[in-house]
Amino acid sequence: MILDAHSLPDWGWTALAATLGAVAGSFIGLISLRLPVGRPVGAARSACDGCGRRLGVLDLVPILSFVALRGRCRTCGSSIARRYLLLEVGCALLAVWAGVVHPGPLALAGALLAWQLLLLCLLDAEHFWLPRVVTLPLVASGLAVSAASGTQAALHSLIGAGAGFLSLATIAALYRRLRGREGLGGGDAYMLAGAGAWVGWIGLPTTLLWASLAGLSLVASSLLAGRKVTADQRLPFGVFLAAGTWLTWLYGPLGGVRLP
Repeated sequence: MILDAHSLPDWGWTALAATLGAVAGSFIGLISLRLPVGRPVGAARSACDGCGRRLGVLDLVPILSFVALRGRCRTCGSSIARRYLLLEVGCALLAVWAGVVHPGPLALAGALLAWQLLLLCLLDAEHFWLPRVVTLPLVASGLAVSAASGTQAALHSLIGAGAGFLSLATIAALYRRLRGREGLGGGDAYMLAGAGAWVGWIGLPTTLLWASLAGLSLVASSLLAGRKVTADQRLPFGVFLAAGTWLTWLYGPLGGVRLP
């Protein structure tokens, strides 16, 4: 059965997105651990870290398995990493958030955006890494969602992707030429291209504003906590871009300016 825009009530779309979110959270947990160390994402089955037993279907039901097993392997009793539970619950809640702000089928689109941004947040926060294998699908999904809304929306999305990439790529090139070292990560430009694909060119300034405010908030909180902050200290800018993209997609550009 193929779902269309009228096949479910608004709350049904949100519930569907939340259910899929729990599954997505489990998959994101797997990718975020395997991708940085070069392990195959889909080729090897999950196994218990304690006894090595391959996990079956009953062990892998999102959220419910963790609760039923009380967070422990049913064979050896080893603790199950809470990372998976937190991601499963988090992805479900992000889907609900998208559904509350944009009821109906758009909740699924918002959930898809949130899950991709969450994965990029994890990779950048933990490894300072925004791989193209994740950023390029962000661009592609944004273009696809916009294309489903019509030719004009697709054009704004395409311009946004191009403008997003060129803006940060140019800044990175200028910084490298002037300072003789890298100032931005190689994946930041691709991630802003993904942001532009999702929010359109008119949403890029707001995305960057939110991202900058998020970064300044982190620096301010570090200073207030007595931690030293230096000019050459690395920051996971992708995390801030993710926050800016998410807020801009949900609530639109600041000032109420909308795409025609």
